[in-house]
Amino acid sequence: SVARSALRLNAKDGKPARWGRTRSRTLVNALPSPTSALESASQVTAAKVTSVQLTQQALDAIAEHEDLGAFLHVNADVAINHARQIDERSESDDSAEDRPLLGVPIAVKDNLCTSDMPTTAGSKVLENYTPPYDATAVQNLRKAGAVIVGKTNLDEFGMGSTNEASAYHVVRNPWATDRVPGGSSGGSAAAVAANLVAAAIGTDTGGSIRQPASFCGIVGFKPTYGLVSRYGLISYASSLDTVGCLARSVDDAEAVLMAMAGGDASDATSSYHRDDANNTGGGDMESTRFALVGAALGEGVDSGVSAAVRAAAATLESLGATCDGDVDVPNFEDALPAYYAIACSEASSNLSRFDGARYGPRASVEKGASLQSMYDETRGSNLGEEVKRRILMGTYALSSGYYDACYKRAQQVRTLVRRGLDEALEGRTCLLLPAAPTVAYKLGEKTDDPLAMYAGDLMTVPASLAGLPAVVIPCGMADAGDGTMMPVGLQLIGKSFSERELARVAKALEKAIAFKGL
Repeated sequence: SVARSALRLNAKDGKPARWGRTRSRTLVNALPSPTSALESASQVTAAKVTSVQLTQQALDAIAEHEDLGAFLHVNADVAINHARQIDERSESDDSAEDRPLLGVPIAVKDNLCTSDMPTTAGSKVLENYTPPYDATAVQNLRKAGAVIVGKTNLDEFGMGSTNEASAYHVVRNPWATDRVPGGSSGGSAAAVAANLVAAAIGTDTGGSIRQPASFCGIVGFKPTYGLVSRYGLISYASSLDTVGCLARSVDDAEAVLMAMAGGDASDATSSYHRDDANNTGGGDMESTRFALVGAALGEGVDSGVSAAVRAAAATLESLGATCDGDVDVPNFEDALPAYYAIACSEASSNLSRFDGARYGPRASVEKGASLQSMYDETRGSNLGEEVKRRILMGTYALSSGYYDACYKRAQQVRTLVRRGLDEALEGRTCLLLPAAPTVAYKLGEKTDDPLAMYAGDLMTVPASLAGLPAVVIPCGMADAGDGTMMPVGLQLIGKSFSERELARVAKALEKAIAFKGL
């Protein structure tokens, strides 16, 4: 079995290994039975199953379905050894119940540092890089008892919405493999949706957890900015990046998120203090008040998506919650251009280190060539087109003569977006809206039209600019336009540090909707 040795998935011509000529298929009948992360941990704690058994099962599933392209690195030997240590320790450790993810196999997005596996951020410029340390989020997962089985594929440096911008190979949506899984956490989303692992870690800068969760019919949880440390995360846009998770249930997503959460001396933006008033996690649905974001349900949104979201809102209302109807969120539609101005500006600064001198392979240049020539050749040959595009946009926005008109103005709009969301959330538990204006589209459909791809982030970037938490749950299916039915994701946005309150509402909806995944 490929899973019994260290595995590095590679492909040629942008196609996953052994894909052959198959262009479209569904994996519904080919997947193993889903297993809850919390249920697995409970079984390990009760000695009903071993972590080694769970880990081997995950490794076998990953190897069997490597055609999806969900993983970039899998170190089976390390994972099995870690699982064996957990089993040995659990036999004599009375504190096993304090580790909520005991023995559970989990995948980690490949832009979070791991000391026992490469960390490439989906880029050729970091192809052979293995960090000397674990990211804080990864450390916290290990402390909670999780077994890291592999690193998942992503758009290069997290820049993309389809996972087609990976320097290694594309990721395919398990519901229909000729369609995108979303991005940039598409590998993590596909791995969870395909039942390869019970949960996976992703990162969300402008929707990179929520949009893939929507496209793949799973739960995606983006926390409040600062709830989870960013130390060890390869930065895209530092003021926007958050570490969150994807799972098949809200219970699992909440458990994984809280296992990673907490202040960190290595990250000055991480939070030690939480607003208990917003993080109660209690109360019945009669105490819940919500509204729909009108601008996210109008022109440009597929009718099937709008219908599924409105049906979910009606379901929530039937559970006893109070619906205030559609509300106008001031400056909601201004968030998209402001987001790209800020994110690209920060990216142009953060990615300057990948120059062949500090990080990355150094390109060969002619004898006597300038240092600038070496930089140009290194970055030109090792960075992808989407990364170069965003660096150029960000450098332009920060350049002399344009800083005030672009970057400074975008930051001012960001403040207005935050005020608008705070105003809309006043007296309410959450806001409801789609996670994306469409269901998953076909591979290659928007490759040549980056502006159309950027427009798909309209629903997710407001919460990112405001630093607010948001959770996505599947709420139904919609026609992709050719008769193919694909999942629709419902997004719930809450107040800062109201993760448990959001989870409470999401769990009630999840139970009532009873969405059937793969």
